[in-house]
Amino acid sequence: MGMEFKVEGDAPLRVIVADDDPLARRMLRDVLQLAGITVIAEAGSGREAVELTAYYTPDVVVMDLIMPGMDGLAAMSEIRRTAPEVRVVILTSSDDDEVGLMTLRAGASGFLCKNVGIDALPRALHCAKNGEAVITRRLTMRLIEDLRMVRTDSAGLRPIRSALTSREWEVLDLLCQDLSTDEIADRLVVSVETVRSHVKNVLRKLEVRSRREAVAVASRLRAGMLEDGLPAGE
Repeated sequence: MGMEFKVEGDAPLRVIVADDDPLARRMLRDVLQLAGITVIAEAGSGREAVELTAYYTPDVVVMDLIMPGMDGLAAMSEIRRTAPEVRVVILTSSDDDEVGLMTLRAGASGFLCKNVGIDALPRALHCAKNGEAVITRRLTMRLIEDLRMVRTDSAGLRPIRSALTSREWEVLDLLCQDLSTDEIADRLVVSVETVRSHVKNVLRKLEVRSRREAVAVASRLRAGMLEDGLPAGE
């Protein structure tokens, strides 16, 4: 079974398993190891997951959402801040779409319910390592529905041909929501200094002097796109 997921000559996938239930960790470890994946460490709490990730720098952390002390969401945010190259897949007993969307917004590469089937996890972790989203078809449809709802009032629309990068548009979108620098940093799981740098670039590229003027320019651009029927990017 392991050879199904591992290309000859490739290094084995290196994974940290984080769950406060020892039996759950053992089950996950056995399934992953049987598939040729190296479980380099196990964590029984969110804080331990953060510390082990900083020490080992795994390819992927597969983590339960509900854990004592620092929960999976807080641990993932810290991991995304300190080791952004590490992918995090949330594996939990909840199949609530709202919970799934919350984890994806916080930076998760995947959100899977334990009831879906642990046997599918090895392939899912390989997909996460390769930069693919690991979510159910139902959650994918929910994301599409949310995107359609967002675009009905032009919020989130972005011209395909734009001087702003995708990240700068993200920052501008949050400025349009009247979020502060600290709030934007928390939402994007980046440092305050990084947000300030993005804002500075946005103002320079839009040739404006203030955040308020940048928001006004964004509104005009989106209004013009809706009137002209121009295509938009995500």
